[in-house]
Amino acid sequence: MTQFLKIAGFSLLVISLFATYSNLGIPQIKPAPPPSQESVDLSSMDMDSFISLGEKIYNTKGTCTLCHNELGGRAPMLDNLGEVVSARLEDAGYKGSAANVVDYIVESMNEPSAYVVKGFGKVGTNDQESPMPDVRSGSIGLSEAETLAIVAFLQDSSGLDVSIEIPSNVEEVAEVPEEVPVSTGGQGSQRAKYASAEEIVAILGCGACHKIAEFEGAIGPDLRLIGQSRDAEHLRQSILDPNADITEGFVAMMPPIYGDQLFASELEMLVEYMASLK
Repeated sequence: MTQFLKIAGFSLLVISLFATYSNLGIPQIKPAPPPSQESVDLSSMDMDSFISLGEKIYNTKGTCTLCHNELGGRAPMLDNLGEVVSARLEDAGYKGSAANVVDYIVESMNEPSAYVVKGFGKVGTNDQESPMPDVRSGSIGLSEAETLAIVAFLQDSSGLDVSIEIPSNVEEVAEVPEEVPVSTGGQGSQRAKYASAEEIVAILGCGACHKIAEFEGAIGPDLRLIGQSRDAEHLRQSILDPNADITEGFVAMMPPIYGDQLFASELEMLVEYMASLK
């Protein structure tokens, strides 16, 4: 009986230590919900508010900073447009129809291959085709008003006079990503935000950089058959710490933000989906 009590006590001690370590020693994923959509009344905005709207969209829904960043990514920086646009419009390689900075920015967002900055073209196209998607379609899907808001922000951040007017003749309103409070009622009360891995891929903009599902991104590695060469553990690390292991031929550019945007169950759903791509 004494031996049994010793074994039972030891077992309880081990279980208690494991539970304590699980709750306190293992980093917890405490995600912020994904952007929700807030209708914006453009008629009530002044230009400063419109520029701020453009900055929000640039950094969130537009996913612009995934490529246009100081990490030496796959797209040029956009903070000196006043200095470079004139030369680009006169370049022999320019295939567009823009006549000024505003037209050029809009054209670059809607028809990215009209002019490809040297060294930033899709691999194998000799800088004739841009890897950037048309921002009006796919997982980004910017409206006319959202595009113009980004133009206003880019003009302002480049030190230029903002020359556009706040649109008043568009049927759709701009949509601003806004944080939603996280449930504080414990893990059991946190409602999953995504119904499927495909929904995660679409809403978080994975297809803007990667070939995955129906998306044709060409900036990051092709993920259509990633399960053949990477196991679940590697895929999980690549999502949570994307710069820990960079695929040959690519540069560090994916931000380590997705651990904060997904609940643990959603992360595992995405990992399982990617591991099945064989």
